[in-house]
Amino acid sequence: MADENTSTSTDPMVVFENVTKEYPASTKGGEAFKALDDVTYTVPRGTITGIIGRSGAGKSTLVRLVNGLEVPTNGRVLVDGVDVTKLKGAALRELRRSIGMIFQHFNLLSSRTVFDNIAMPLEIAGLSSADIKARIDPLIEMVGLGDKLNHYPAQLSGGQKQRVGIARALATRPKLLLSDEATSALDPETTQQILDLLKRINRDLGLTVLLITHEMEVVKAATSRVAVMDKGAIVESGSTFDVFIEPQHPTTRTMLTSMPGSNLPEWITSKIKDAPCEGDDVLVRITFRGVTADEPHIARLTRELETEVRIMSGTVDEIAGDPFGHLVIAYSAKPEIMDKARAFFERNGLIFEEVGYGA
Repeated sequence: MADENTSTSTDPMVVFENVTKEYPASTKGGEAFKALDDVTYTVPRGTITGIIGRSGAGKSTLVRLVNGLEVPTNGRVLVDGVDVTKLKGAALRELRRSIGMIFQHFNLLSSRTVFDNIAMPLEIAGLSSADIKARIDPLIEMVGLGDKLNHYPAQLSGGQKQRVGIARALATRPKLLLSDEATSALDPETTQQILDLLKRINRDLGLTVLLITHEMEVVKAATSRVAVMDKGAIVESGSTFDVFIEPQHPTTRTMLTSMPGSNLPEWITSKIKDAPCEGDDVLVRITFRGVTADEPHIARLTRELETEVRIMSGTVDEIAGDPFGHLVIAYSAKPEIMDKARAFFERNGLIFEEVGYGA
């Protein structure tokens, strides 16, 4: 079950403590706008954690607090134990060097080559030319741009530009990587390639990634933990698998409707009734999670019920690397058969929902 509003870790990388962010009224006599409302949340070290919400939910404001681009009206933001809200000048600049950031629109300088774009933060930090080259060479290979070193942004595809942005973010050897809608401008295939790269960086470098997005598919593909935001508050959080399989908040459920298996096919919903007639079947949606996804449950259920079990629709996928599936089945709506089926589902740890009745 997903934990509501909080996340705990014995080794946190980022901690939001009762964070509120208000902006003054834009007109005289107007009301202040509360972008964040008493947010408390922990990002565990070494994870890829997703912050998801619709446009205007407050997620981008939240991430801007992490590197001190915004200051909370109330509350604290800690990065690796350091209170960001108390830093100024050189101390804040030092913290920012330990936090890499990649953006939706890449933010590359058109007049600089791939190498020079990646080198920019190192030049600002005062590294020598030799040290910069030694730092950049392995990054270029990591992001797969070894043959694009002297190209300019105009000569690159969107995915290649984002790879440059990632290499630039990694150049200062950060301990935290912020990704603010970094795949929103990319096509699905390129998006998956960038997410695979982020997962490899997380695995190989042990880098904590805080990923801001409005896309459920991105969260499903890349993150191990997720927090759902709505109207400036975190309304649900937990492991990505648990939040996707058993969403608790209406906002989460609504955002999940675009996911495969979340909605029944129209040809089924058009025939569903709320109450059974004589001889009707009950339609049941079963969610298989983890190891249960590989078990022959329907064959066993058929034997136990001693009646026909029809498979109406189904999907198989994975969340955070763990298999799951949705299956809609139909069997007799006789009370004694339905009772036996419920006992079977509960005994085998299956999530099920009786969605209606049909002939």
